[in-house]
Amino acid sequence: MSVTPSIKLGRRRNVRLALILATVAATFFIGFVAKIMLLSSH
Repeated sequence: MSVTPSIKLGRRRNVRLALILATVAATFFIGFVAKIMLLSSH
């Protein structure tokens, strides 16, 4: 039984999940900053 392919798959899945979470977090952060800028300008 080889263990390495499943570990590689798991890491790849974790990397993809981390990228998705980072993108969502960045989108929320940018939207939050834009909202603050818009509210402070009015």
